[in-house]
Amino acid sequence: MSWFYTFVCFCCCLKLLLIPSYHSTDFEVHRNWLAITHSLPISDWYYEETSQWTLDYPPFFAWFEFVMSFAAKVFDKDMLTVTNLDYASKATVVFQRLSVIFTDFVLIFAVYRFIKQSLTDKEKEPSLKSKAFVFTVLMLFNFGLFIVDHIHFQYNGFLYGILLLSIQKMTVGNMPQGAFLFAVLLNFKHLFLYIAPSYFVYLLREYCFPTSSTKSRFTQWLGVNVADLKLFRLLGLAAIVLSVFLVSFGPFIWMGDTFQVLSRLFPVQRGLCHAYWAANFWSLYNLADKVLVIVGSKIGMIQRTGGQASMTGGLVAQQEHIVLPSISPLVTAVITVFSMLPLLIRLWYKPSGPNGFVRSLTVCAYCSFLFGYHVHEKAIIMMIIPFCILAIQSEKSSRPFLLLSIPGNYALFPLLFQPFETPIKVVLFLAYSLFSCLALVKLHGTKVWSFGIPFVNHVEALYIWGLLPLHIYCNAIHSVIGLESKLPFIPLMMTSVYCTFGIIWSWILLYRDSLNQESTVVTLK
Repeated sequence: MSWFYTFVCFCCCLKLLLIPSYHSTDFEVHRNWLAITHSLPISDWYYEETSQWTLDYPPFFAWFEFVMSFAAKVFDKDMLTVTNLDYASKATVVFQRLSVIFTDFVLIFAVYRFIKQSLTDKEKEPSLKSKAFVFTVLMLFNFGLFIVDHIHFQYNGFLYGILLLSIQKMTVGNMPQGAFLFAVLLNFKHLFLYIAPSYFVYLLREYCFPTSSTKSRFTQWLGVNVADLKLFRLLGLAAIVLSVFLVSFGPFIWMGDTFQVLSRLFPVQRGLCHAYWAANFWSLYNLADKVLVIVGSKIGMIQRTGGQASMTGGLVAQQEHIVLPSISPLVTAVITVFSMLPLLIRLWYKPSGPNGFVRSLTVCAYCSFLFGYHVHEKAIIMMIIPFCILAIQSEKSSRPFLLLSIPGNYALFPLLFQPFETPIKVVLFLAYSLFSCLALVKLHGTKVWSFGIPFVNHVEALYIWGLLPLHIYCNAIHSVIGLESKLPFIPLMMTSVYCTFGIIWSWILLYRDSLNQESTVVTLK
């Protein structure tokens, strides 16, 4: 396993080289949260609004910022002043960059635990035929985590580390610890609620209703024998989850600030789409509205006034569609839940062990990404991370994995819009994509190739190659032909819409395979 430590050092060195790179407004978001939690009493944390970047993560993340603020004070105490908006001294930049690298060791530890305890593959040397090595690279060299955390700037690495630790506990049968870790994760970042239905169904079915040989038509109900209910297990799980939430929200409940905290966590006034459109169903919906507006205006069926604005402008403040009905948070919630139901029902009746759990978790992440309200493009990582587990285990999963990771990662390109970062994102993207293809080919020994891309058919291969002309147009031709000032949102719209087709098709393939899967499990000890 010496190769593991060598690869970790390589990744850390690469992250250190990215310290001087561009950072987004998320850098100021977290600097402001450091200042809020350090300088103000806890009763003011979720009320403070000097900056527009108010604290809107759950309490555990607020405490995380609070603890880090004491280290930040050593680097530059001025970053902890609430009124120092957009403060970014060299010491501040170094500290915040290093803090992301340091917290990534949670993910490193999680990957190490997973390959030691949940994979039977124990190759001592790095090899493309080693599941442990391939999984390590896919996780620690993940393109999305690299550019989102270490260039754009966020703290996703340690959060996905907690998620992976939770999944690992679930796959080896230690479900109380898995539930505990997931509850902790939810109180760091509430967007992981997207995959909570998988945890709920799987824990209830596999842990609280373990299958027995007893058959009775009088006690059989919804696919389980009611007599099999392990009440103390159910109560134990409830106690674990409630205890975590009580520790997290307890002080705010005591102060009577529960509603204020929740209003910050779930702001429904932000609009259907984020400023950088996520490559999901609503990008197609937005495109349809734009096309109908243009066609309707040309034929005189639509009279637009100066105050009208289409959501397809790519701006977060533009929340209304012009032709198509505007979509409310409730509508997206209903669509998302209904899109998950077939697989959750399948998980309940035929859990299929750890493999079924990881599949359902991945599909739930897909459904939330595709149909959720105000989804950030960065949420694509929530599907790619657990999908890595499936991809190394099954040749059948490798096809939808590549159809997700390649266009899904490319859809993150607009986050880094400055010329200086273009070579970096292109090289990292190509390296991760090529490694994914070659490593999965070696692991599974596939002979299915189309136009130089493994596992996919001819149409899918042409679709992936289509990213090349898309990139050339968005980064060169669009400005050369003089459309950059007149139609600045076109490259973003084209990128989101084009990548959406691959992601939706990948979702369909995974969904179909998950509903038809046999009762097999992830290879465990």
